[in-house]
Amino acid sequence: MCQSAEEKRSLREQFKERRKTLVSQEKDGEIAQRFLSSELFTQYHSFFVYLSIGSEVHTREIIERLLAAGKRVCVPRVVGREMTCVPYTETLEKGAFGIMQPKGGEECECEVALVPLLAVDRQGVRLGYGGGYYDRYFAKHPNVLRVGLAYGGQVTNRLPREETDCSLHALITEDGICYFS
Repeated sequence: MCQSAEEKRSLREQFKERRKTLVSQEKDGEIAQRFLSSELFTQYHSFFVYLSIGSEVHTREIIERLLAAGKRVCVPRVVGREMTCVPYTETLEKGAFGIMQPKGGEECECEVALVPLLAVDRQGVRLGYGGGYYDRYFAKHPNVLRVGLAYGGQVTNRLPREETDCSLHALITEDGICYFS
């Protein structure tokens, strides 16, 4: 294992534990409100939103508000090593890693992706769970605006970056919205 991979593994464990201490319904509500009152919500019509689990920033309110506003909402569906973007439906099944996902659905493309993360640095480098699903998806769909949802305590100065990592374009926390160049 190369030094960067070993370093990332260690950081994943550290930030997974840290995120557990940051979770709060109040913060989730503040993050949702920041998104829903931003130009990201008003200027775009189609959204690829993760279905939150565990200590991730919860996305239920965001999904409900997007649907109520008549926006198209899609969610991840994982089959094997690939993640696709499929329309949201109430009919869900357990997929990879126990994450709920639609039973089927035709792959589509959205303008904005709201993505989970364990940590993010001040340059927009995202530390995920290590499966590479989002990086592979974004490599195939480079025009999708990548927006991370996180708690302020998940932001760090610098993370190791590999050639295949796709950085975020923006980050929303309870403290505000940050855009990366």
